[in-house]
Amino acid sequence: MVAVHLKFIFEQFNHKEEFKIYEELASGHINDTYLVTTQSNVKFILQRINDGVFKDVPGLIANKVNVSKHLQKKLEQLSETELKRRVLTFIDTKKGDSYYRDHDGNFWNMMVYIEGITFETVSNEGIAYEGGKLFGEFLNLTSDFDARKLIEVIPDFHNMAFRFTQFDAALKEASERRIEQAKVYIELVQELKDEMHVLQNLKDTGKINLRVTHNDTKISNALFDSNKKGLCVIDTDTVMPGIVHYDFGDAIRTICNTAAEDEKNLTLVNFNLDYYKAYVNGFLEKTNSSLSSLEIKYLPLGAKTMVFIMALRFLTDFLNNDIYYKTEYPEHNLDRSKNQFKLIESLSAQFREMEDYNLDFIGS
Repeated sequence: MVAVHLKFIFEQFNHKEEFKIYEELASGHINDTYLVTTQSNVKFILQRINDGVFKDVPGLIANKVNVSKHLQKKLEQLSETELKRRVLTFIDTKKGDSYYRDHDGNFWNMMVYIEGITFETVSNEGIAYEGGKLFGEFLNLTSDFDARKLIEVIPDFHNMAFRFTQFDAALKEASERRIEQAKVYIELVQELKDEMHVLQNLKDTGKINLRVTHNDTKISNALFDSNKKGLCVIDTDTVMPGIVHYDFGDAIRTICNTAAEDEKNLTLVNFNLDYYKAYVNGFLEKTNSSLSSLEIKYLPLGAKTMVFIMALRFLTDFLNNDIYYKTEYPEHNLDRSKNQFKLIESLSAQFREMEDYNLDFIGS
């Protein structure tokens, strides 16, 4: 029955291929994503966007389609085949729309499948460097795209004031037991509060430019070729206006943690400075010409801020009795928060060296 439905959806899009088989891809946690292979062995990605999570799906799809078209124009010197490997290519419906809405109200979009490999974690400096180049190039090529033309897919996603408001509300309603369990980390939140608003204030006062940002720059959203060279940035559902520090910081948060983000043995959690330097090398190789000195100066704080915002969100959810993130045991969110605070501690111990390393790129 699923195959019949997917075949029908597939046939609503403007291509000249015949549906053969499909495979569900389980890597995403929000949308339903399928790899469709045609009779001529051409492959496409068919995706149902979760409108329970994303409230303006047409706006979301318009964001990623328009950004992809901009990237294609910037790379038009490439052959058509190579361009389809380097940039996500979306297929319109036969009616000329960028999405199809089925009888149940579900939103579907389609793109050309890109053959490549992904990594869930970083195991060497080469992958960190290539990841930095790839996400850096994405930001550089979209630096002249008017971010005001994009909708805010998830309002206040990285808004620090909003996250503190959520935290304060959770703290007021939390049980005495959970407050006691989290006491040390609640105090840490208050200690770091002023520093963690620095980037927000720079953004709000216009001292740091608003630009196109990806907003989910984990290494698994970087596609590599068979030689482990960066190929294409994928999963652009969360493309929206932001500041460069969001994308830089989120990538560093996931790349430079020496352990999984829910590792309970905190002695295993450290900040890998070598991976940081490798990522910076690749990232600034591609973005140095389009970033201001102020933006480069505050990149290390972007890393610290993005680790903190995840620590805060995990802690807030723990105080809220785990209503947002899926948990496997009662203290799971608290352990995740402890993990991120340990990463902040390790990062902070090396923060001066991070700053000095970045300063070498200013004016170079």
